Amino acid sequence: MKSIKTFSMLLFIGLTTFFQACKDDTPAVVPIPTITASSNLAGIPGATVQLKASINAPGGIKTITVLKNGAAFDSQTGTGQTTLEYTKDYIVENLPANSTVNFTIQVTDNSNGVSALTTIPVNVSAVPAPTIVDVEGVLEGNITWTADKIYKLKGFVRVGQETVFGTVTKTGVLTIQPGTIIIGERASKGTLIIQKGSKIIAEGTVAKPIVFTSERNAGEREPGDWGGLVICGRAINNKPNTAADRQLEGGYGGFFGGTDDADNSGSLKYVRVEFAGIPINPNEEVNSFTFGSVGSGTTMEYLQASFGLDDSFEWFGGAVNAKYLVAYKGLDDDFDTDNGYSGNVQFGIGVRGASQADVSGSNGFESDNDNPGSGATPFTSATFANMSIIGPKGSLTTTISSQFQNGAQIRRNSKLKIYNTLITAYPNGVYIDSQRGDAKGNAARGELVLQNVILAGLDKWGTNGFGQGDANLPRGFAVSDVEQSTTAPAILIGTQKPSDWFVAQTGNKILTNTSTVGLDASLWLTGRPKFTLGTGSTLTGVNLPATLPAFFTKTTFVGAFNDTDWTASWTEFNPQAVVYIKK
Repeated sequence: MKSIKTFSMLLFIGLTTFFQACKDDTPAVVPIPTITASSNLAGIPGATVQLKASINAPGGIKTITVLKNGAAFDSQTGTGQTTLEYTKDYIVENLPANSTVNFTIQVTDNSNGVSALTTIPVNVSAVPAPTIVDVEGVLEGNITWTADKIYKLKGFVRVGQETVFGTVTKTGVLTIQPGTIIIGERASKGTLIIQKGSKIIAEGTVAKPIVFTSERNAGEREPGDWGGLVICGRAINNKPNTAADRQLEGGYGGFFGGTDDADNSGSLKYVRVEFAGIPINPNEEVNSFTFGSVGSGTTMEYLQASFGLDDSFEWFGGAVNAKYLVAYKGLDDDFDTDNGYSGNVQFGIGVRGASQADVSGSNGFESDNDNPGSGATPFTSATFANMSIIGPKGSLTTTISSQFQNGAQIRRNSKLKIYNTLITAYPNGVYIDSQRGDAKGNAARGELVLQNVILAGLDKWGTNGFGQGDANLPRGFAVSDVEQSTTAPAILIGTQKPSDWFVAQTGNKILTNTSTVGLDASLWLTGRPKFTLGTGSTLTGVNLPATLPAFFTKTTFVGAFNDTDWTASWTEFNPQAVVYIKK
């Protein structure tokens, strides 16, 4: 009996031990983080969507990691909190419509390292066709054009009004958002004109430039499809103060000029003008950019004129300053200065197409004091620095229009000043023309200045590919020693031939070819050129004179570029192929 009791006790102890052991082997319940995330997110390219997730980690949040399509997008370290409302903005990328971008959110618990994850999909929506808004007549007050619409200029659209000379009856401020497209109606010669006393605030960005262009479809556009952008200011010019004289060419621009060189007509930044330039009357045209007595209170930076039917940039008086200008394959002149323009311009590139030249003769620079070459004041005395004037003839085998003339034609009593500038690939380099007015006399007196100007590959090209001209119109010189339209002997600058005067000026050089200059061959091809200089370029190591006004950035090179391409992203060198109006 005693043995039975002993056995029963041992059995009880054993079973108790067994069940206790089984109980100890049961896994503990481990807290797992939870994530409740937003869903059904969508947006068009450029739109901002917000990723949202409610996070709970019982042991405290250790880390939050977010991947975008498997690549790192965001990460955070927890502070021990158990709950968190996670938010993060995402700007929808320019992806095909109905694409999906997946964001994976992973949360790790601080107490045990256990993780949880979830995925938030973002759908890329189709961009709706923009609304086209017709604009015509006179605008006044505060007007804003937004990037979700396309604005169509019909006829001469004026911001402000001065129908009677000297009496401004309406004013306006036109603000244009980054990324906005403006088209000009071909049939009505659509043109935008900012009148005296009014302003344009057109400030694009590198990613979202403002574009003025043709209304026609890709592949159909032509130079002269519409007018252009015209700004009339109240700065000084040298025209007589009469209604007849103070209208821009053809009268299309209304009246321009006044007494305030510091006048403010607004701001242009990251703006492109394409396929503009229309004739109003014979020899009177709208340019891509036309500036009539615009004052120095106006901001102008990062502007591109492409495939214009007349000049790319023309200034009629005024004192406005500008930086970063691109003149691309226009028909007439790249940079034209008249009627007492006295502003400062730095960093400009002019690139020409082989067959696109004007019957009036096409030049890189063209500069006049006024049409008769008089001594009217103020003189045209603008200062240009770090310019690259790239003509059409990239090689001896390239045939170009016979209507191309000079890299720089300075005439009609101009007192232009040019520093640290490259001129190449034109039939002729520099022509200081004194047939009307005394431009050569201005040079002799130090009032017309060329300093650190390099002429490369211009001399002795002869008539090879340039067109024959005529017996009295020699072609293929670096600096002209005669008046081109006469058989007169050399006309001197002081006591020197112009070519001798040129090389005697500080830093000027004539290079027989471009082999040491470091230019890329893409400058003479289609599409985006490579602007930066090659290694060892002779254009580097040349200081911009320290005596220039504070406006000028101090540089150590000749031309518009060294190792930085300031045209990147915002410019377009094949606008014919761009689809601006999505249907």
